[in-house]
Amino acid sequence: MSAAPDAHGAVDAIWKLESARIIAGLTRMVRDVGLAEELAQDALVAALEQWPAQGVPDSPGAWLMTAAKRRAIDHIRRDERMARRHEEIARTPEGQDPEPDDDVLRLMFISCHPVLPAEERVALTLRLLGGLGAQEIARAFLVPEQTVSQRIARAKRTLAEERVPFELPPGPQLAGRLTSVLDVIYLIFNEGYSATSGDDLMRPALALEALRLGRLLAELAPREAEVHGLVALMEIQASRAAARTGPSGEPIQLHEQNRGLWDRLLITRGFAAMLRARQAGGPLGPYVLQAAIAVCHAQATTAEDTNWAQIATLYEKLERLTPSPVVRLNRAVAVGMAHGPQAGLDLVETVAAERALKDYHLLSVVRGDLLTRLGRHGEAAKDFERAAALTRNAAERAFLLGRAAAGAARARPGRAGITLGEAAEGFLAREDLEAETVRSYGQTLRRLRLDLGPGTPLADVTVGKVAGVFAVAWGTAAPRTWNRHRAAVRSFSAWAAIEDLSAGLDRKPENRERRPAVHGPDLEALWRHPSLRERTLWRLLHESGASARAALSLDVEDLDLTARRGRVTTRTGPVWISWGYGTAALLPELLAGRTRGPVFLADRRPAPARLPKPADLCPDTGRGRLSYERAEYLFKKAAGHTLHQLASGAKHTLVNAAGEQRAEQRG
Repeated sequence: MSAAPDAHGAVDAIWKLESARIIAGLTRMVRDVGLAEELAQDALVAALEQWPAQGVPDSPGAWLMTAAKRRAIDHIRRDERMARRHEEIARTPEGQDPEPDDDVLRLMFISCHPVLPAEERVALTLRLLGGLGAQEIARAFLVPEQTVSQRIARAKRTLAEERVPFELPPGPQLAGRLTSVLDVIYLIFNEGYSATSGDDLMRPALALEALRLGRLLAELAPREAEVHGLVALMEIQASRAAARTGPSGEPIQLHEQNRGLWDRLLITRGFAAMLRARQAGGPLGPYVLQAAIAVCHAQATTAEDTNWAQIATLYEKLERLTPSPVVRLNRAVAVGMAHGPQAGLDLVETVAAERALKDYHLLSVVRGDLLTRLGRHGEAAKDFERAAALTRNAAERAFLLGRAAAGAARARPGRAGITLGEAAEGFLAREDLEAETVRSYGQTLRRLRLDLGPGTPLADVTVGKVAGVFAVAWGTAAPRTWNRHRAAVRSFSAWAAIEDLSAGLDRKPENRERRPAVHGPDLEALWRHPSLRERTLWRLLHESGASARAALSLDVEDLDLTARRGRVTTRTGPVWISWGYGTAALLPELLAGRTRGPVFLADRRPAPARLPKPADLCPDTGRGRLSYERAEYLFKKAAGHTLHQLASGAKHTLVNAAGEQRAEQRG
């Protein structure tokens, strides 16, 4: 054992490196991906408990695998299929487990099994094999984080229900399963090659893991051109790693890199993989085309020698094969280099209104590059500033802010006057606005500042520009949301004594019909739900009329079971929630003797890297507080209604702290 000054940091780093192998090995034992991940996380919790005192072991990955296997064996012993599972484990002699790489490949193909929808395959494999969090996966796919979490949970549940075998697909099924696998491997590589968050631009271990998986897959499917194309693409991109950052970790753009630092061995391996892709034959797929683009860059001895016209042609073919705004944006870069910055900028403007790219920081980076080459430094500075606000990578943010400052310094003096950012700050600082109004207005003005630039003179903000922001940001939002943001712009315009910037925004008709409360047969079905936790929560909401967030914030130590009530703290002070006999009959069984911590707990203990606040963690079970989002999802799935509809049918019996004494006297 070695000293452990930062056991939490060690556990987090080891999870990123070893989680795929540990989960794969456990899946082979327990035949349940969700359970395997839970067992692996239990082992990590044990590491957090023991390593600070005992030190980080010399082989932390092996320590975690051993700890996780012990938990798996304990689980198997409790399982009704104990005899069959023990026979299966017994067939593997001690110390002669199957090759870890074989297990990882099996895990890869399970995660990409056809029983899962495509988006769930990708999200689950990134989670299990890449060790990526839901936030990182969401950023890669340009979707909300909650959507990714739901996909992962559904995928695990489906795999368990369908009893998907832990094996490699037979030959006839292999080709059909490759597309999702290739997409996942490349996304893992991209997260390592250009990290979406953190302090460093790259996460080399993740990129190397993707390369390893790609090479293994190429051995498994030697006749698949796309597999070799992906390997070629990753080899050549990885060859630039040493030249991509400067002495302080700052990014260095491709055309400014010292090509003498490029790894010639990796380039040679990439060329060889590309040759194998061509020998495999067949039509050109997206990865072979992207590899061909990488080859064009690698063949140029200097940036000036790059055949940008050929690259633009390859991107055009790629866009026809896989049309997407990101591919078109990359083509705009090539067109700008081959045919001039204005041609590239014209192409960028065709994708700027794409809703999927509204928070994609590279769109602003590309536009800023092209504007800089056109000498429009002031406009470029705003784009670099916007890109810096959108990126979550610290190194990239610092680099972009530097470019924004340089552009602003070179720009011609703009029109004098207050800026949009200054006006927004003054408007939100008014003393006559309530906190809730400030929060609502702040959402609207934050989007305007982000999309138009906080340094933009207020005089340059026009009705047309605001309408453009609304079309991209809230074009598909509910009428109520659209009208709320529109009203904020009207109020801001009146306060600033400028033209009404909402003049180009029509008010949308709202549906004022209230959703019906849950009652009758629907309620009776809920009271028969098999989950004790859900049944108790739903009973409490129906009998108390409390909000779901208030009920979920209840702690065991604040319950008065005899009086059938519990106290929660809100922004306006302490509030009592009272319930009826139905809830009172369920609560003791739900608490199971617990005397502290949240009343309603999540299904599983959180991963060490994502521990909730101490107040939201049960000290007895190690599980976190059930989130509102998860509770809402479970209720919608069970009843097709919202939790608000459930509470709205109840007789409200909330008693605030000011009336506490009077309530006790009535009791």
